[in-house]
Amino acid sequence: MFTMKNSFLVLLLILSISINAGEKKGPEFTYENDRYDYGVIYLDDMPETKLDIKFTNTGDEPLILSGVRACCGTRVNYWPQEPIMPNEEGVIKVEFRLAPRPHRISRTVIVTSNMETNNRHIFRIMGQVKEKVKEEKLKEDNSDNKK
Repeated sequence: MFTMKNSFLVLLLILSISINAGEKKGPEFTYENDRYDYGVIYLDDMPETKLDIKFTNTGDEPLILSGVRACCGTRVNYWPQEPIMPNEEGVIKVEFRLAPRPHRISRTVIVTSNMETNNRHIFRIMGQVKEKVKEEKLKEDNSDNKK
């Protein structure tokens, strides 16, 4: 049957659940998307390389960004200096130049915040720059070989 010991254990379980439910989780940094993929870009059709990186504080305390840095010639033009309140959005503005030659795009933006755990947040920018002439010639050669 239900003993005094079992009753006490059930009471402890209920108390621990209610205490944990009332705990604050603090600020929480969440990217809208944690990466931007340009896919294949051709040299004769280079896009503008300015990005707005959107994020939200999904926590229950103000989120403070203490630093934003980027690699590989990527410039951070703007990041919020004021606290981002719970459920509010923020934006980080970056730009970079793509070299006018075939290459792989691999850039990162690292955001440091006041989250107690996992306070570094990485945003990745990727893609591939190719020469269109070579791509079209390769397709033509492949179709000729199939005939």
